[in-house]
Amino acid sequence: MGTRLMSESRIKQRYPHLQYVRVHTCGKHKASIYAWDGELQLSAKDAASLQRFASGYLLQHVCYDVKPYDSLREDGLPKAAPLPELLSQAALRTELQAKDIVDTLNSLLPGKTISFRSYDAYSGTVQFNIFSATPVTDDEQELVSRYVDELVPVGCQGRVHYIRVAE
Repeated sequence: MGTRLMSESRIKQRYPHLQYVRVHTCGKHKASIYAWDGELQLSAKDAASLQRFASGYLLQHVCYDVKPYDSLREDGLPKAAPLPELLSQAALRTELQAKDIVDTLNSLLPGKTISFRSYDAYSGTVQFNIFSATPVTDDEQELVSRYVDELVPVGCQGRVHYIRVAE
């Protein structure tokens, strides 16, 4: 699977002079690549080369836009928050499967049981169920959403269904 972290890693390997790189899903089967070199610039040559690279070597079903890194602010994206090491390691695996995502989420969210629900290829939506005997707070839901977004492929949206169960 091509997660955000995996895509960024591949871009940085191919373009080591790009010091700032961020990939963000912006719709079904759509993603933006934000990049700058050491001089806080994205040249037309780099943008075109990065566009060709993304189209040929990243996820094939995703339509990529390449933008200067400072467009993150214009597009209203927050700074990337630090991630737990376990999540980062999982997101960088080249063969990340639904089972691996579920195992990672279950390890990161004690007291909750996560299961894979479905994948809709048309809408690019990966759905999960979270079973919990206690109510899931808004802060926990935000954290779960952030973790799921880091583990689903670029160009896909994660959706979580919260199901209250007896203890």
